Amino acid sequence: MRRREYWILILPSIFVMFGLLLIPIYRTIEWSLKDVNYGEAGTFVGLDNYVRALTDPRFGSSVLFTVGLTLSVMVVVIVLGYILAVLVNNLGKMRPLVLGIILISYVIPNVVGATMFSWLFDGNFGGVANVVIGWFTDHDVLWFTETWPNRIMVGLNIVWAMLPFSMLILLAGLQGVPREIIEAAKIDGAGTMGRHLHIILPSIRGMVGFVAIITIMDVLRVFDNLIPLAPNAVLNGNETIALYTYNMAFQDGGQELGLGSVINVLTILIMLVMLIPFIRNTMKEAKSA
Repeated sequence: MRRREYWILILPSIFVMFGLLLIPIYRTIEWSLKDVNYGEAGTFVGLDNYVRALTDPRFGSSVLFTVGLTLSVMVVVIVLGYILAVLVNNLGKMRPLVLGIILISYVIPNVVGATMFSWLFDGNFGGVANVVIGWFTDHDVLWFTETWPNRIMVGLNIVWAMLPFSMLILLAGLQGVPREIIEAAKIDGAGTMGRHLHIILPSIRGMVGFVAIITIMDVLRVFDNLIPLAPNAVLNGNETIALYTYNMAFQDGGQELGLGSVINVLTILIMLVMLIPFIRNTMKEAKSA
């Protein structure tokens, strides 16, 4: 490909990236250093907004909850996604039908899916979860008001929504593992667990890393799921960073755009820190390939 043709093809993408990514990031960093109100240029306040955010216990609580939720969901999604991918990979003619059913939760909008999911725990709509728990204990779990039951419910909803994506990516990886290698491992006496741990998983390590990266980015910005699932998120400490940003910048005061921008900047830094190990492994995979 000639250099001129190369630049003709790549320049539109560069302009789009500059307009949709670099300019908003620049404006966010600029606003984080100002006291900004709607329709005004803002007043420079230096690092005051950063001090306010970092000394706010509510922000620290939202960071701890969001990071813990992200790591927990990532592990569960990868493990269950791999198990599902192995099971689906062994299906025959039923594979398209099973894939279609599993993917339903992934294509449903988050608010709609979370609302439907909440009905499983809401006594006004049957509360299937409490009915099942009632078979074994007399305790009635308050999923929407108690801290840890609410966290479990939110986590289960995110796993339910993201599991199909993980399964689909890992399934694609499984189908790319050469059958000859697996058959050779069988001949050498490797058991089922040994083949998965020492042959298959190392072969799809790049796919696992990709699932981890996407999961981290998605869960760190969880917002709309909490509207039906955690109406008392602020009171019971289950406020995510994205929800905290909305509450501070728009909902509570309605004028804290500078503080909201600070939280966005800090969220990007948190995301980068969590992604660095997986990005590094992905780059190593690309170089070795």
